[in-house]
Amino acid sequence: MLKYKLFTIYVFLETWFCGCYKDKKQAGFLPHRQDYAIEQIGKMPLRDVPESSGLELAGNGNFWTQADGENPAALYKINAAGQLLQTLPIPHTTNLDWEDLAQDDAGNIYIGDFGNNLNSRRNLRIFRVNEKSPNQVDTIQFSYQDQKEFPAAKNNQNFDCEAFFYHQGNLYLFTKARGRRKTVKVYKVPAQPGKYEVAKLTEIRIDNMITAADINPAGDKIALLGYGNIYLFEITGQDNFFNGKKYCLSFAKSGQAEALVFLNNEDFIFTNEGGKIFKAVKK
Repeated sequence: MLKYKLFTIYVFLETWFCGCYKDKKQAGFLPHRQDYAIEQIGKMPLRDVPESSGLELAGNGNFWTQADGENPAALYKINAAGQLLQTLPIPHTTNLDWEDLAQDDAGNIYIGDFGNNLNSRRNLRIFRVNEKSPNQVDTIQFSYQDQKEFPAAKNNQNFDCEAFFYHQGNLYLFTKARGRRKTVKVYKVPAQPGKYEVAKLTEIRIDNMITAADINPAGDKIALLGYGNIYLFEITGQDNFFNGKKYCLSFAKSGQAEALVFLNNEDFIFTNEGGKIFKAVKK
C-alpha cells in the first residue's frame, strides 16, 4: 500500500510539472484537457477485485475487469460504483500476467496474458472466452517477429504489452515501451485460435508507460492510457492509428492507471490499481 501511495505521488508530480509537454514536442500531440470533464465515480474494494488491470462492457451499465498477474484466473463483473456483482472463474487457464481485456462483436472476451516485465517470456498468449459458455476457452499464442534475444537488451526492452483491443477480426497490441527510447510499437494478431509470429505495424514516440487501449464503437478514434495522461487518436485509414490528429489529456490524480474502455464514441471509463473508477465525458 505504501509503495502504491508513493507511486501515486510520483505520477501526480510528474504530470503536474510535465503534463503533455514532452509528447507535444516529440510527436506533435495537441493539448485536450479543456474538452473533457473527469471525475471519480466509484471504487472497487481491493479485497473483492485486486489490482484491476482491464475493462470491458458487460451490459446494463456494468463492466468486466480482471486482476493483474499471479491473482485468480477469473473475470469480475462490477457496476460503475465498483460493487462486485459476479465472479466468473476461467477454467484451464492460469493468470501469469493478465494485463488487459478486449471484446468482439459476438460478445467474446479476450484476456491478454502477455505482460512481460523482464522481456523474457516465450509463452505470450491471449485467451478467448464467452460468459454464456465459460468452460470453452480458446488460446491464441504469439511471438514478436523482431525479438531475437530473451531477455531483450536493456536498450531494446520494448516487448512488454499491457494494452490491446479488437477491431475487424484482429487484435491490436500496443507495447509499454520499457526501453530507453520511449517508443510504443503496434502489432496485429488474428482473433482466432492458433500460433502466430507477428510483425510490427507502426510505432510512435510517447514519453509514458502505456497500460490500456480501446477503440470507440464508430472505429474512428482510439485511446491509449498512460500514467497521468490519456492519448486520443483520430483514425484516418486501416491500421493508420497515428497519422491523424492526436491529443494528450492530462489527469494528475489518476495514479497508476491500468484499464480503459469507451462508453460511446467520445466518453470513456478508466481505473487504477487502487480500485478507483473515473469517468471522462466530452464537454
